[in-house]
Amino acid sequence: MTPSGTTSGRTPEPASPLRDAAAQPAWEVLLPAAGAPARRRGRALQEALREAVRSGRLAGGTRLPSSRALAADLGVSRGLVTEAYEQLTAEGYLRSGRGAGTWVSGTVRTTPSPTGTSTRTVTRYGSGVTIDFRPGTPDLSLFPRAAWAAAQRAALAELPHSAFGYPDPRGLPALRVALAAMLTRRRGVVADPDRLVVCSGVAQATTLLGFVLRAQGHDGVGVEDPGSPEHGRLFAATGLETVWLPLDGEGLRPEPLDGSEVRAVVVTPSHQFPSGIAWSAERRGMLLDWARKVDGYVLEDDYDGDFRYDRAPVGALQGLDPERVVYTGSVSKSLAPALRLGWMVVPKALVDEVVERKRTMDLGHPALDQAALAHLVTTGGYDRQLRRCQRAYRERRDVLLAALAEHFPGTSVTGIAAGLHVIARLPRRYGPPERFLTKAARAGVGLHPLEEYGTARPADGDVRLVIGYAHLSPATIAAGVSRVAESLDG
Repeated sequence: MTPSGTTSGRTPEPASPLRDAAAQPAWEVLLPAAGAPARRRGRALQEALREAVRSGRLAGGTRLPSSRALAADLGVSRGLVTEAYEQLTAEGYLRSGRGAGTWVSGTVRTTPSPTGTSTRTVTRYGSGVTIDFRPGTPDLSLFPRAAWAAAQRAALAELPHSAFGYPDPRGLPALRVALAAMLTRRRGVVADPDRLVVCSGVAQATTLLGFVLRAQGHDGVGVEDPGSPEHGRLFAATGLETVWLPLDGEGLRPEPLDGSEVRAVVVTPSHQFPSGIAWSAERRGMLLDWARKVDGYVLEDDYDGDFRYDRAPVGALQGLDPERVVYTGSVSKSLAPALRLGWMVVPKALVDEVVERKRTMDLGHPALDQAALAHLVTTGGYDRQLRRCQRAYRERRDVLLAALAEHFPGTSVTGIAAGLHVIARLPRRYGPPERFLTKAARAGVGLHPLEEYGTARPADGDVRLVIGYAHLSPATIAAGVSRVAESLDG
């Protein structure tokens, strides 16, 4: 790459917009903004271009396309592009010279990525979607308001006065006993109530473990590739670096794991997010052998282990080695994320440090909500809620698959019949992915490419989507898929 401050004495030669291997072509960076409503499209283009320069996606010294060429790529008027170039040149983000084109200024200080987080670029498509197939979101209308209200009333009537003091940082004893019995019965977890810690969801459990591992001398943690971006962000907040470890159809690949130098990994083996696979028995055993060999730990995020639609769900990995696996789960998918109720079952060697870190972090979890959940679990209300969600989500998955088969023939859906999302791979004729996603967004439908969740960038031109369906009604699912198909015909 020729630096912007070249001393060669000659005008830099024309170059493609991709001057830096980590950058993207200008049209690709700006394409989502081109889909903004007409009245704010010019401002959206300027904001997107400004942010692309700040973040380094358009690196200093990158030559931009002519206003005519970029307008043609984006499908907007040349005047909008010219205005954006002039505005950002005036602000110092761009520089231009007569006959020399427009370039990204070398004086802009790019914003560095936070320590330990991935440098992956995530492009958001559309800001005005009305149907969003985002993954990981439950149907909040299924929250059992009457049952929860009854559980709270019962808890208030039963709790002694002493329960309203500062709680045990591990959690309310009654809830820990109820959860231990439920996890043993439903997920095959070896759950001792004394080693179960109630948390504000899996997010806090992950953060707690990150702080403990950091204090024990760990520098990094492995995460699945593809995987949940949140894992890396949470561990980064504790000072741990993120190491992306590639998957295949059976789970983590052994060679990259062995060569990673990490001694802790976070995995989703029962229903890998987002690929949808269930880890093979061989890879489960391999991972545990690795943890014993390096004297390390595995964080098992059992985010949707109760939602399997074609057979009994695969049991938790933790049951195979409770001293090497930290098991986590929550009610975010079964009840509601806003409750902030989750749990972690901790190996004996980590219990004291985790509990002390939990105490200093928040002095314990709210007792009344814990008591209400304990009542719901022990009286069978939680099992009834799980069955209700399973029926609803199975129906919605079936509707989604039928709609894809009708409107996008040749689409393959991978992964097991479980959870709240599917992976769909559309034939190449529907690509390229960027234009497909932009057309969908212009039609008011939000779709999320698989590349948002990992480092791989397949070059085959196929459209790979992570499609969430649990929060949408069957009619909305069918309408959304139909709307996308119609947008491609326009």
